[in-house]
Amino acid sequence: MRFYCFHLMPWPYLPADFAQRYDSAWVTCPNTLYDPEPGHVLYNRYLDELELADALGFEGVCVNEHHQNAYGLMPSPNIMAACLARRTRQAKLVILGNVLPLYDHPQRVAEEIAMLDVITRGRVISGMVVGTGMEYFSYNINPTYARERFHEAHDLILKAWTTPGPFSWLGKHYRFRYLNPWPKPYQKPHPPIWIPGSGSPETMEWVAQKRYTYMVLPTLAPFELRRQSAAYFRECCEKAGYTARHEQIGWGIGIYVAETDAQARREYEPHFWYYARNLLKTPPQLSLPPGHTSLPTMLSMAERRLKSRPGGLRTWEEVEKGGYVVVGSPETVRQRLEAYAKEVGFGLLIANFSVGSVPHELTRKSMTLFAQEVMPKLRPLNTDPPAAADAGGTP
Repeated sequence: MRFYCFHLMPWPYLPADFAQRYDSAWVTCPNTLYDPEPGHVLYNRYLDELELADALGFEGVCVNEHHQNAYGLMPSPNIMAACLARRTRQAKLVILGNVLPLYDHPQRVAEEIAMLDVITRGRVISGMVVGTGMEYFSYNINPTYARERFHEAHDLILKAWTTPGPFSWLGKHYRFRYLNPWPKPYQKPHPPIWIPGSGSPETMEWVAQKRYTYMVLPTLAPFELRRQSAAYFRECCEKAGYTARHEQIGWGIGIYVAETDAQARREYEPHFWYYARNLLKTPPQLSLPPGHTSLPTMLSMAERRLKSRPGGLRTWEEVEKGGYVVVGSPETVRQRLEAYAKEVGFGLLIANFSVGSVPHELTRKSMTLFAQEVMPKLRPLNTDPPAAADAGGTP
């Protein structure tokens, strides 16, 4: 198994009565609640935590993209990856990922990823996402074109990485007389491509056909819901004519490790509730705009969200029983993750240690205990036999 440290870079300073006063932490959440002074400290703290993950031996560090929200302060994951490029030594820089449909110039993504890949001598993994429904309000993009723009942008970027230029591109959504990116990526034919998803069948079917790596997200959802997604992705791979590798499935989950189970819950629980009740608060009209997904998928996702949304949880017992996060002593965390890995078969663990308002010192402690006492015992699990990595594989 391979281990990656994921970070949302959340805003931990929302007022105590936020959930009562505001209907969303996204899109319409007033930016008067943001203060650049603590924001300066936060960005540098969060980068320090990702740099610590590199020093602790994680295979990679993960950044992502969201807009106009308190949930994650990374409107540009490529800037965050650039900050980390010269401050990390061995960790892959996993960008999970650029929201391709938002951009009218996807060749900019091709250029920036290529720059990062050359600077790091091939340590970049390029995530590409359709994005949440909320992003389409933030960028005023028609959500009915989400999939069309994603697929065309993806094809354009891959051609820009792999085809000698200059050449032209005349598509439905993008038209360019010259595509001739300098530089080209360090990795050949191009950086590995990972696709995060929240359960959309269309996404899993497409990822399986491309033989890319699929990331089972969201990171805060019940175990059974995510297990079903992984199982469906495996079915999609079988229909595409092959068996999914362990390292073709990533498993995102919040993790917190302390000296004992009781201490872990005591230190972590208040910050979990801050995350679940404040940062995830989004009205359905923003999260599921018409046309963003197919009607059957939208109805299925709406039903699942009503049943499993963390904001509807009331007790810690519900959280633990549902497997929303893994919290406890090193041995408890090891046992639960080993059971999940054996049942699901994932080979990439995407661990989020900084959920909600967890303070820096507790995040560092949790990461260090995990790296020293949990990670070595889980590493032998779900190891693929030696094989030539394809474009979607893990280098």
